[in-house]
Amino acid sequence: MISESSSFVKGMVLGGLFCVFVTLIGHSKMGHGTKAHHHEHHHIQAPNKEDVSNLSEGERMELSHSIRVYCIILVKPKDLGNWAAVKETWSKHCDKAEFYSSESVKVFDSVVLNTNDMWVMVRNAYKLAYERYKDEYNWFFLAHPTTFAVIENLKYFLLKKDASQPFYIGHTVKSGDLEYVDGDGGIVLSIESLKRLSKIFEDPDKCPEQGGLIWKLSEDKQLAVCLKYTGVFAENAEDSEGKDVFNTKSVGSLIKEAMANQPQQVVEGCCSDMAITFNGLAPNHMHVMMYGVYRLRAYGHNFKDALVFLPPAGSDND
Repeated sequence: MISESSSFVKGMVLGGLFCVFVTLIGHSKMGHGTKAHHHEHHHIQAPNKEDVSNLSEGERMELSHSIRVYCIILVKPKDLGNWAAVKETWSKHCDKAEFYSSESVKVFDSVVLNTNDMWVMVRNAYKLAYERYKDEYNWFFLAHPTTFAVIENLKYFLLKKDASQPFYIGHTVKSGDLEYVDGDGGIVLSIESLKRLSKIFEDPDKCPEQGGLIWKLSEDKQLAVCLKYTGVFAENAEDSEGKDVFNTKSVGSLIKEAMANQPQQVVEGCCSDMAITFNGLAPNHMHVMMYGVYRLRAYGHNFKDALVFLPPAGSDND
C-alpha cells in the first residue's frame, strides 16, 4: 500500500512538472515566432511645445481634427457609482465613449458582453469596437471605471504619432520576459494595432479566449501576449521631461509619495503637468478632478496653448 501511494505521489509530481515544461515550451515558441520583428521596448514622449507653436494655423486645425479617440470603459454592476461619475465627467471629452458591461443594467445604456471574465470582456470589446468603428476613429482608449482621463492631454500626446503605425501605449510593466501596458493606467491602441489584434483573435493557439490550464494571466498581460504575436510591443508614455503621463495611482497617492521622497519639491516630484490618467478614484474624487482640471483657474495665468482640441459635435462636455 505504501509503495502504491509513493508511486501515485511521484506520478502526480512528474505529471505537474511535465505540464510546466509544456507551458514553458509554448512560451518559448511564442518568443521565436516574434523574433523577426527586432522591436525593443522604448519610451515615447509627447511633442515639445515649441514644435507645436511653429506650426501654421492651418496645420494646427488639421491636426486637432485628425486625432479621433474612441473610449471603451469596462464596467460591472458593482461599479455603478464610478460608472455614473465617469459618464458625467471625463468621458464626455472623448470623440465617442461607450460603456461595455458584463451584464445588462437598467439604469444605464451599455454594450452588453454577457461575461464576468475580464479577458473575455476586453477581447469582445475590442472586437466590437473594430467592427463598428474602424473607419471612424484612429485611436482607441480602454479604461476602467476607477480611471480619470484628460482626453485633451491624450490627444496632445498623440499629436505627432501616426495611427497607421502599430502603437500600444500606456504605463508599461515588466513581468519576466513580457512587457505589457498596465490596464489600471489605461491602454491606447492605434487603429493599426487594433486591426492586427482583431486578426490574431481568430487564431486560438496564439490568442486563446480562455486562459491556460495551469495559471491564468491577467487581461492586460494576455493582451500583450496576443499583440506580441503581431509584432506590436508595449511602449511607455512620458512627457518631454521624461515623467510618466499614464498613472496607475491617484493624485493623492502620488502626492503622498512625493512628500515622503521629495519634500522640497512635492508638486514637481508628484506628476507630469501633461498627465493623461490617474487611477483608483472614488466617484466624488472624479468630480473633484473635473473641477480642478476644467473649472478652476488662477487669475492672471495664461498658458497660451498653441492648439485647441474642439469638443465633438453635439457634446455637452466642459
